[in-house]
Amino acid sequence: MRTLSTPSPALILPPHLHPLSPLIPPSAPFNSSSSTSSSETVAMVHATSPPPLFSATHSRRRANRDHHQGASVPIDLLPDHIFLDVFARLPTNQLCRCARVCRRWYNLAWDPRLWRSIRLTGDVLHVDRALRVLTRRLCQDTPNVCLMLETLVASGCRRLTDRGLLTVAQCCPELRRLEVAGCYNVSNDAVFEVVSRCPNLEHLDVSGCSKVTCISLTREVSLKLSPMHGQQISIRYLDMTDCLALEDEGLHTIAAHCTQLTHLYLRRCMRLTDEGLRYLVIYCPAVRELSVSDCRYVSDFGLREIAKLEGRLRYLSVAHCGKITDVGVRYVAKYCSRLRYLNARGCEGLTDHGLEYLAKSCPKLKSLDIGKCPLVSDAGLELLALNCFNLKRLSLKSCESITGRGLQVVAANCFDLQLLNVQDCDAPLDALRFVKRHCKRCVIEHTNPAFF
Repeated sequence: MRTLSTPSPALILPPHLHPLSPLIPPSAPFNSSSSTSSSETVAMVHATSPPPLFSATHSRRRANRDHHQGASVPIDLLPDHIFLDVFARLPTNQLCRCARVCRRWYNLAWDPRLWRSIRLTGDVLHVDRALRVLTRRLCQDTPNVCLMLETLVASGCRRLTDRGLLTVAQCCPELRRLEVAGCYNVSNDAVFEVVSRCPNLEHLDVSGCSKVTCISLTREVSLKLSPMHGQQISIRYLDMTDCLALEDEGLHTIAAHCTQLTHLYLRRCMRLTDEGLRYLVIYCPAVRELSVSDCRYVSDFGLREIAKLEGRLRYLSVAHCGKITDVGVRYVAKYCSRLRYLNARGCEGLTDHGLEYLAKSCPKLKSLDIGKCPLVSDAGLELLALNCFNLKRLSLKSCESITGRGLQVVAANCFDLQLLNVQDCDAPLDALRFVKRHCKRCVIEHTNPAFF
Protein backbone atom coordinates (compact mmCIF):
# COMPACT_ATOMS: atom_id res chain seq x y z
CA MET A 1 0.00 0.00 0.00
CA ARG A 2 1.45 3.35 -1.09
CA THR A 3 1.67 6.05 1.57
CA LEU A 4 2.83 9.64 1.40
CA SER A 5 4.21 11.62 4.31
CA THR A 6 4.62 15.09 2.82
CA PRO A 7 3.01 17.03 0.00
CA SER A 8 4.69 17.10 -3.38
CA PRO A 9 7.21 19.96 -3.76
CA ALA A 10 4.99 21.30 -6.57
CA LEU A 11 2.22 21.84 -4.03
CA ILE A 12 4.28 23.95 -1.62
CA LEU A 13 3.48 27.66 -1.65
CA PRO A 14 6.54 29.90 -2.02
CA PRO A 15 6.92 32.46 0.80
CA HIS A 16 6.03 35.37 -1.53
CA LEU A 17 2.91 33.75 -2.97
CA HIS A 18 -0.46 34.85 -1.67
CA PRO A 19 -2.68 32.01 -0.38
CA LEU A 20 -5.39 32.86 -2.92
CA SER A 21 -3.05 32.49 -5.88
CA PRO A 22 -4.07 29.67 -8.25
CA LEU A 23 -2.27 26.37 -7.95
CA ILE A 24 -1.36 26.39 -11.62
CA PRO A 25 1.55 28.59 -12.76
CA PRO A 26 0.38 31.77 -14.55
CA SER A 27 1.98 30.63 -17.79
CA ALA A 28 0.17 27.32 -17.83
CA PRO A 29 -3.00 27.40 -19.94
CA PHE A 30 -6.25 25.94 -18.67
CA ASN A 31 -7.05 24.19 -21.96
CA SER A 32 -5.66 20.71 -22.26
CA SER A 33 -3.26 20.08 -25.10
CA SER A 34 -3.63 17.14 -27.42
CA SER A 35 -0.75 15.38 -25.67
CA THR A 36 -2.47 15.40 -22.27
CA SER A 37 -6.16 15.33 -23.11
CA SER A 38 -6.20 11.58 -23.64
CA SER A 39 -5.47 11.04 -19.95
CA GLU A 40 -8.14 13.41 -18.61
CA THR A 41 -10.90 10.80 -18.62
CA VAL A 42 -8.64 8.46 -16.67
CA ALA A 43 -8.07 11.24 -14.13
CA MET A 44 -11.81 11.67 -13.73
CA VAL A 45 -12.31 7.94 -13.25
CA HIS A 46 -9.66 7.75 -10.54
CA ALA A 47 -10.94 10.95 -8.95
CA THR A 48 -14.17 9.21 -7.97
CA SER A 49 -12.28 6.92 -5.56
CA PRO A 50 -10.57 8.47 -2.53
CA PRO A 51 -6.78 8.00 -2.28
CA PRO A 52 -5.21 6.26 0.74
CA LEU A 53 -5.56 8.05 4.05
CA PHE A 54 -2.46 9.99 5.07
CA SER A 55 -0.94 9.77 8.53
CA ALA A 56 -2.22 13.03 10.01
CA THR A 57 0.14 12.89 13.01
CA HIS A 58 3.19 12.29 10.84
CA SER A 59 2.21 15.10 8.44
CA ARG A 60 1.70 17.50 11.35
CA ARG A 61 5.06 16.67 12.89
CA ARG A 62 6.80 17.09 9.54
CA ALA A 63 5.05 20.43 8.98
CA ASN A 64 6.08 21.74 12.41
CA ARG A 65 9.67 20.62 11.91
CA ASP A 66 9.87 22.32 8.49
CA HIS A 67 8.37 25.47 9.94
CA HIS A 68 10.97 25.68 12.77
CA GLN A 69 13.74 25.05 10.25
CA GLY A 70 12.61 28.03 8.15
CA ALA A 71 11.29 25.95 5.27
CA SER A 72 8.27 26.91 3.15
CA VAL A 73 4.90 26.50 4.86
CA PRO A 74 3.13 23.38 3.49
CA ILE A 75 -0.09 24.03 1.62
CA ASP A 76 -1.80 21.54 3.92
CA LEU A 77 -1.87 24.21 6.64
CA LEU A 78 -4.32 26.34 4.66
CA PRO A 79 -7.92 26.26 5.96
CA ASP A 80 -10.69 24.58 3.99
CA HIS A 81 -12.34 27.75 2.78
CA ILE A 82 -9.10 28.84 1.07
CA PHE A 83 -8.88 25.49 -0.72
CA LEU A 84 -12.49 25.81 -1.84
CA ASP A 85 -11.82 29.29 -3.17
CA VAL A 86 -8.86 28.03 -5.19
CA PHE A 87 -10.66 24.92 -6.41
CA ALA A 88 -13.61 27.04 -7.55
CA ARG A 89 -11.31 28.72 -10.10
CA LEU A 90 -10.14 25.49 -11.72
CA PRO A 91 -11.60 23.83 -14.82
CA THR A 92 -13.19 20.45 -14.31
CA ASN A 93 -10.25 18.36 -15.51
CA GLN A 94 -7.83 20.11 -13.12
CA LEU A 95 -10.29 19.78 -10.25
CA CYS A 96 -10.45 16.04 -10.84
CA ARG A 97 -6.65 15.88 -10.73
CA CYS A 98 -6.66 17.68 -7.39
CA ALA A 99 -9.07 15.06 -6.02
CA ARG A 100 -6.32 12.46 -6.47
CA VAL A 101 -3.72 14.19 -4.26
CA CYS A 102 -4.92 13.07 -0.81
CA ARG A 103 -8.06 12.20 1.09
CA ARG A 104 -8.58 15.75 2.37
CA TRP A 105 -8.32 17.18 -1.12
CA TYR A 106 -10.66 14.46 -2.35
CA ASN A 107 -13.34 15.45 0.14
CA LEU A 108 -12.91 19.15 -0.63
CA ALA A 109 -12.83 18.65 -4.40
CA TRP A 110 -16.21 16.91 -4.31
CA ASP A 111 -17.88 19.64 -2.27
CA PRO A 112 -21.29 20.17 -3.95
CA ARG A 113 -20.68 23.91 -4.17
CA LEU A 114 -17.89 23.27 -6.68
CA TRP A 115 -20.08 21.24 -9.02
CA ARG A 116 -22.70 23.71 -10.10
CA SER A 117 -20.83 23.78 -13.41
CA ILE A 118 -18.76 21.34 -15.48
CA ARG A 119 -16.35 22.68 -18.09
CA LEU A 120 -14.59 20.20 -20.34
CA THR A 121 -11.99 20.91 -23.01
CA GLY A 122 -9.90 18.93 -25.48
CA ASP A 123 -10.32 17.51 -28.96
CA VAL A 124 -9.38 13.96 -27.96
CA LEU A 125 -11.09 13.85 -24.57
CA HIS A 126 -13.53 10.93 -24.19
CA VAL A 127 -16.33 13.30 -23.25
CA ASP A 128 -19.10 10.69 -23.19
CA ARG A 129 -17.19 8.56 -20.71
CA ALA A 130 -16.17 11.57 -18.64
CA LEU A 131 -19.77 12.74 -18.33
CA ARG A 132 -20.91 9.24 -17.36
CA VAL A 133 -18.28 9.03 -14.62
CA LEU A 134 -18.89 12.53 -13.28
CA THR A 135 -22.66 12.26 -13.18
CA ARG A 136 -22.41 8.87 -11.47
CA ARG A 137 -20.23 10.39 -8.74
CA LEU A 138 -22.44 13.45 -8.36
CA CYS A 139 -25.50 11.20 -7.98
CA GLN A 140 -24.15 9.36 -4.94
CA ASP A 141 -26.12 11.37 -2.40
CA THR A 142 -29.28 11.53 -4.53
CA PRO A 143 -29.46 8.26 -6.50
CA ASN A 144 -29.90 8.61 -10.26
CA VAL A 145 -30.32 12.37 -10.13
CA CYS A 146 -27.82 15.24 -9.86
CA LEU A 147 -29.53 18.29 -8.41
CA MET A 148 -26.55 20.61 -8.15
CA LEU A 149 -25.36 20.77 -11.79
CA GLU A 150 -26.64 23.90 -13.54
CA THR A 151 -24.02 24.58 -16.24
CA LEU A 152 -22.31 22.28 -18.73
CA VAL A 153 -19.73 23.66 -21.15
CA ALA A 154 -18.21 21.20 -23.61
CA SER A 155 -17.58 23.52 -26.56
CA GLY A 156 -14.94 22.20 -28.91
CA CYS A 157 -15.12 18.64 -27.56
CA ARG A 158 -15.48 16.97 -30.93
CA ARG A 159 -15.86 13.50 -29.48
CA LEU A 160 -19.06 14.43 -27.67
CA THR A 161 -21.99 12.44 -29.09
CA ASP A 162 -25.68 12.04 -28.40
CA ARG A 163 -24.83 9.36 -25.83
CA GLY A 164 -23.05 11.87 -23.59
CA LEU A 165 -25.87 14.41 -23.79
CA LEU A 166 -28.44 11.71 -23.06
CA THR A 167 -26.56 10.92 -19.85
CA VAL A 168 -26.80 14.56 -18.82
CA ALA A 169 -30.47 14.78 -19.78
CA GLN A 170 -31.34 11.73 -17.69
CA CYS A 171 -29.39 12.75 -14.57
CA CYS A 172 -29.39 16.57 -14.45
CA PRO A 173 -32.92 18.00 -14.42
CA GLU A 174 -31.74 21.33 -12.95
CA LEU A 175 -29.52 22.17 -15.92
CA ARG A 176 -29.84 25.83 -16.89
CA ARG A 177 -26.98 26.40 -19.31
CA LEU A 178 -25.60 24.11 -22.04
CA GLU A 179 -22.80 25.01 -24.46
CA VAL A 180 -21.74 22.41 -27.04
CA ALA A 181 -20.44 24.70 -29.80
CA GLY A 182 -18.47 22.85 -32.47
CA CYS A 183 -19.64 19.39 -31.34
CA TYR A 184 -20.63 18.24 -34.81
CA ASN A 185 -21.63 14.73 -33.69
CA VAL A 186 -24.57 16.08 -31.68
CA SER A 187 -27.92 15.71 -33.41
CA ASN A 188 -31.57 16.68 -32.95
CA ASP A 189 -32.35 13.58 -30.87
CA ALA A 190 -30.00 14.51 -28.02
CA VAL A 191 -31.01 18.18 -28.05
CA PHE A 192 -34.69 17.22 -27.90
CA GLU A 193 -34.02 15.01 -24.88
CA VAL A 194 -32.15 17.78 -23.05
CA VAL A 195 -34.81 20.45 -23.56
CA SER A 196 -37.55 17.95 -22.65
CA ARG A 197 -35.95 16.66 -19.44
CA CYS A 198 -34.41 19.96 -18.27
CA PRO A 199 -37.36 22.34 -17.91
CA ASN A 200 -35.20 25.14 -16.46
CA LEU A 201 -32.80 25.29 -19.42
CA GLU A 202 -32.44 28.95 -20.42
CA HIS A 203 -29.14 29.17 -22.32
CA LEU A 204 -28.37 26.87 -25.26
CA ASP A 205 -25.38 27.18 -27.60
CA VAL A 206 -25.32 24.64 -30.45
CA SER A 207 -23.35 26.78 -32.88
CA GLY A 208 -21.42 24.69 -35.37
CA CYS A 209 -23.53 21.57 -34.68
CA SER A 210 -24.34 20.88 -38.32
CA LYS A 211 -26.72 18.01 -37.51
CA VAL A 212 -29.00 20.20 -35.39
CA THR A 213 -31.84 21.50 -37.54
CA CYS A 214 -34.50 22.25 -34.93
CA ILE A 215 -35.25 22.72 -31.23
CA SER A 216 -38.33 20.92 -29.97
CA LEU A 217 -39.72 18.59 -27.31
CA THR A 218 -39.61 14.84 -27.72
CA ARG A 219 -42.74 13.14 -29.00
CA GLU A 220 -43.34 11.42 -25.65
CA VAL A 221 -43.24 14.70 -23.71
CA SER A 222 -45.40 16.46 -26.28
CA LEU A 223 -48.11 13.79 -25.94
CA LYS A 224 -48.11 14.10 -22.14
CA LEU A 225 -48.69 17.85 -22.20
CA SER A 226 -52.28 18.96 -22.38
CA PRO A 227 -53.28 21.60 -24.95
CA MET A 228 -53.93 24.07 -22.13
CA HIS A 229 -50.44 23.53 -20.69
CA GLY A 230 -48.83 24.18 -24.04
CA GLN A 231 -45.54 22.91 -25.42
CA GLN A 232 -43.24 25.78 -24.55
CA ILE A 233 -39.53 25.57 -23.80
CA SER A 234 -38.01 28.03 -21.33
CA ILE A 235 -34.94 28.85 -23.47
CA ARG A 236 -34.19 32.57 -23.62
CA TYR A 237 -30.73 32.50 -25.24
CA LEU A 238 -30.18 30.41 -28.37
CA ASP A 239 -27.09 30.41 -30.59
CA MET A 240 -27.42 28.39 -33.81
CA THR A 241 -24.57 30.03 -35.71
CA ASP A 242 -23.27 27.80 -38.53
CA CYS A 243 -26.17 25.34 -38.25
CA LEU A 244 -26.13 25.16 -42.01
CA ALA A 245 -29.09 22.78 -42.34
CA LEU A 246 -31.52 25.10 -40.51
CA GLU A 247 -34.42 26.08 -42.77
CA ASP A 248 -37.57 28.16 -42.44
CA GLU A 249 -39.62 25.20 -41.24
CA GLY A 250 -37.09 24.48 -38.50
CA LEU A 251 -37.13 28.12 -37.40
CA HIS A 252 -40.93 27.96 -37.38
CA THR A 253 -40.81 25.01 -34.97
CA ILE A 254 -38.19 26.72 -32.79
CA ALA A 255 -40.24 29.91 -32.56
CA ALA A 256 -43.44 28.04 -31.77
CA HIS A 257 -41.80 26.15 -28.87
CA CYS A 258 -39.35 28.78 -27.57
CA THR A 259 -41.70 31.73 -27.17
CA GLN A 260 -39.59 33.29 -24.39
CA LEU A 261 -36.56 33.89 -26.61
CA THR A 262 -34.76 37.19 -26.02
CA HIS A 263 -31.39 36.47 -27.70
CA LEU A 264 -31.20 34.60 -31.02
CA TYR A 265 -28.13 34.22 -33.23
CA LEU A 266 -28.53 32.67 -36.69
CA ARG A 267 -25.27 33.70 -38.33
CA ARG A 268 -24.48 31.89 -41.59
CA CYS A 269 -27.74 29.90 -41.56
CA MET A 270 -27.83 30.47 -45.28
CA ARG A 271 -31.05 28.57 -46.03
CA LEU A 272 -33.20 30.99 -44.04
CA THR A 273 -35.46 33.44 -45.86
CA ASP A 274 -37.84 36.26 -44.99
CA GLU A 275 -40.58 33.69 -44.33
CA GLY A 276 -38.65 32.23 -41.40
CA LEU A 277 -38.31 35.70 -39.85
CA ARG A 278 -42.07 36.19 -40.16
CA TYR A 279 -42.64 33.08 -38.01
CA LEU A 280 -40.08 34.30 -35.51
CA VAL A 281 -41.77 37.66 -34.95
CA ILE A 282 -45.21 36.05 -34.61
CA TYR A 283 -44.22 33.66 -31.82
CA CYS A 284 -41.29 35.46 -30.15
CA PRO A 285 -42.25 39.10 -29.57
CA ALA A 286 -39.72 39.55 -26.74
CA VAL A 287 -36.55 39.21 -28.88
CA ARG A 288 -34.00 41.87 -27.91
CA GLU A 289 -30.94 40.68 -29.81
CA LEU A 290 -31.06 39.13 -33.29
CA SER A 291 -28.33 38.23 -35.75
CA VAL A 292 -28.98 37.02 -39.28
CA SER A 293 -25.53 37.90 -40.61
CA ASP A 294 -24.57 36.19 -43.88
CA CYS A 295 -28.13 34.97 -44.45
CA ARG A 296 -28.06 35.88 -48.11
CA TYR A 297 -31.78 35.34 -48.75
CA VAL A 298 -32.88 37.87 -46.12
CA SER A 299 -34.10 41.06 -47.80
CA ASP A 300 -35.98 44.27 -47.06
CA PHE A 301 -39.15 42.21 -46.57
CA GLY A 302 -37.41 40.36 -43.73
CA LEU A 303 -36.43 43.67 -42.11
CA ARG A 304 -40.05 44.78 -42.37
CA GLU A 305 -40.99 41.74 -40.29
CA ILE A 306 -38.16 42.36 -37.80
CA ALA A 307 -39.35 45.95 -37.39
CA LYS A 308 -42.54 44.56 -35.80
CA LEU A 309 -40.45 43.85 -32.68
CA GLU A 310 -40.55 47.63 -32.25
CA GLY A 311 -39.02 49.14 -29.12
CA ARG A 312 -37.95 45.80 -27.65
CA LEU A 313 -35.18 45.30 -30.23
CA ARG A 314 -31.78 46.54 -29.03
CA TYR A 315 -29.27 44.60 -31.17
CA LEU A 316 -29.52 43.74 -34.86
CA SER A 317 -26.91 42.29 -37.19
CA VAL A 318 -27.63 41.96 -40.91
CA ALA A 319 -24.00 41.97 -42.06
CA HIS A 320 -23.39 40.76 -45.60
CA CYS A 321 -27.11 40.43 -46.39
CA GLY A 322 -26.72 41.71 -49.91
CA LYS A 323 -30.43 42.17 -50.62
CA ILE A 324 -30.91 44.80 -47.90
CA THR A 325 -31.24 48.45 -48.96
CA ASP A 326 -32.36 51.77 -47.50
CA VAL A 327 -35.97 50.55 -47.64
CA GLY A 328 -35.40 47.84 -45.04
CA VAL A 329 -33.27 50.10 -42.84
CA ARG A 330 -36.06 52.68 -42.92
CA TYR A 331 -38.53 50.12 -41.53
CA VAL A 332 -36.18 49.26 -38.66
CA ALA A 333 -35.34 52.89 -37.89
CA LYS A 334 -38.98 53.95 -37.89
CA TYR A 335 -40.32 51.28 -35.52
CA CYS A 336 -37.24 50.25 -33.48
CA SER A 337 -36.37 53.63 -32.05
CA ARG A 338 -34.57 52.13 -29.03
CA LEU A 339 -32.01 50.29 -31.17
CA ARG A 340 -28.51 50.43 -29.65
CA TYR A 341 -26.43 48.27 -32.02
CA LEU A 342 -26.64 47.83 -35.78
CA ASN A 343 -24.25 45.85 -37.95
CA ALA A 344 -24.89 46.44 -41.65
CA ARG A 345 -21.39 45.70 -42.91
CA GLY A 346 -21.34 44.63 -46.54
CA CYS A 347 -24.91 45.79 -47.27
CA GLU A 348 -23.90 47.53 -50.48
CA GLY A 349 -27.42 48.86 -51.10
CA LEU A 350 -27.20 51.12 -48.03
CA THR A 351 -26.73 54.82 -48.84
CA ASP A 352 -26.79 58.19 -47.09
CA HIS A 353 -30.60 58.06 -47.08
CA GLY A 354 -30.47 54.97 -44.87
CA LEU A 355 -28.14 56.76 -42.46
CA GLU A 356 -30.50 59.72 -42.41
CA TYR A 357 -33.36 57.48 -41.28
CA LEU A 358 -31.18 56.01 -38.54
CA ALA A 359 -29.92 59.40 -37.39
CA LYS A 360 -33.38 60.90 -37.03
CA SER A 361 -35.20 57.88 -35.56
CA CYS A 362 -32.53 56.11 -33.45
CA PRO A 363 -30.77 58.87 -31.47
CA LYS A 364 -29.67 56.40 -28.77
CA LEU A 365 -27.58 54.35 -31.18
CA LYS A 366 -24.25 53.40 -29.56
CA SER A 367 -22.60 51.06 -32.07
CA LEU A 368 -22.77 51.11 -35.86
CA ASP A 369 -20.88 49.08 -38.44
CA ILE A 370 -21.36 50.25 -42.03
CA GLY A 371 -18.07 48.99 -43.37
CA LYS A 372 -17.88 48.00 -47.04
CA CYS A 373 -20.88 50.18 -47.91
CA PRO A 374 -19.42 52.09 -50.87
CA LEU A 375 -22.45 54.39 -51.31
CA VAL A 376 -22.14 55.93 -47.83
CA SER A 377 -20.43 59.33 -47.92
CA ASP A 378 -19.59 62.30 -45.71
CA ALA A 379 -23.14 63.67 -46.05
CA GLY A 380 -24.69 60.65 -44.33
CA LEU A 381 -21.92 60.57 -41.74
CA GLU A 382 -22.55 64.21 -40.82
CA LEU A 383 -26.27 63.57 -40.28
CA LEU A 384 -25.39 60.64 -38.05
CA ALA A 385 -22.91 62.66 -35.99
CA LEU A 386 -25.33 65.56 -35.49
CA ASN A 387 -28.06 63.31 -34.06
CA CYS A 388 -26.40 60.30 -32.41
CA PHE A 389 -24.27 61.95 -29.74
CA ASN A 390 -23.96 58.74 -27.70
CA LEU A 391 -22.14 56.85 -30.43
CA LYS A 392 -19.26 54.84 -28.94
CA ARG A 393 -18.22 52.46 -31.73
CA LEU A 394 -18.18 53.25 -35.43
CA SER A 395 -16.77 51.12 -38.24
CA LEU A 396 -16.26 52.69 -41.67
CA LYS A 397 -13.84 50.10 -43.01
CA SER A 398 -13.48 50.22 -46.79
CA CYS A 399 -16.02 53.06 -47.17
CA GLU A 400 -14.33 54.62 -50.17
CA SER A 401 -16.47 57.79 -50.21
CA ILE A 402 -15.61 58.83 -46.64
CA THR A 403 -13.05 61.63 -46.33
CA GLY A 404 -11.49 63.66 -43.55
CA ARG A 405 -14.37 66.14 -43.47
CA GLY A 406 -16.86 63.49 -42.31
CA LEU A 407 -14.45 62.18 -39.69
CA GLN A 408 -13.93 65.64 -38.23
CA VAL A 409 -17.68 66.17 -37.86
CA VAL A 410 -17.95 62.86 -36.03
CA ALA A 411 -15.11 63.75 -33.68
CA ALA A 412 -16.53 67.21 -32.98
CA ASN A 413 -19.94 65.83 -31.91
CA CYS A 414 -19.38 62.31 -30.57
CA PHE A 415 -17.06 62.95 -27.63
CA ASP A 416 -17.64 59.51 -26.09
CA LEU A 417 -16.35 57.67 -29.16
CA GLN A 418 -14.23 54.71 -28.02
CA LEU A 419 -13.52 52.86 -31.29
CA LEU A 420 -13.23 54.13 -34.84
CA ASN A 421 -12.32 51.82 -37.71
CA VAL A 422 -11.19 53.67 -40.85
CA GLN A 423 -9.08 50.96 -42.40
CA ASP A 424 -8.82 51.22 -46.19
CA CYS A 425 -10.48 54.65 -46.14
CA ASP A 426 -9.21 57.93 -47.56
CA ALA A 427 -8.47 59.29 -44.08
CA PRO A 428 -5.79 62.04 -44.19
CA LEU A 429 -3.32 62.44 -41.37
CA ASP A 430 -4.74 65.74 -40.08
CA ALA A 431 -8.23 64.22 -39.78
CA LEU A 432 -6.92 61.31 -37.71
CA ARG A 433 -5.08 63.72 -35.43
CA PHE A 434 -8.25 65.79 -35.08
CA VAL A 435 -10.17 62.69 -33.98
CA LYS A 436 -7.46 61.78 -31.48
CA ARG A 437 -7.44 65.29 -30.05
CA HIS A 438 -11.19 65.53 -29.53
CA CYS A 439 -11.92 61.90 -28.54
CA LYS A 440 -9.30 61.21 -25.91
CA ARG A 441 -10.32 57.58 -25.21
CA CYS A 442 -10.87 56.60 -28.83
CA VAL A 443 -8.93 53.70 -30.34
CA ILE A 444 -8.41 54.34 -34.05
CA GLU A 445 -7.94 51.36 -36.36
CA HIS A 446 -6.36 52.65 -39.57
CA THR A 447 -4.01 51.86 -42.44
CA ASN A 448 -2.15 55.15 -42.56
CA PRO A 449 1.52 54.40 -41.81
CA ALA A 450 2.22 58.05 -40.96
CA PHE A 451 -0.21 58.07 -38.03
CA PHE A 452 0.81 56.47 -34.76
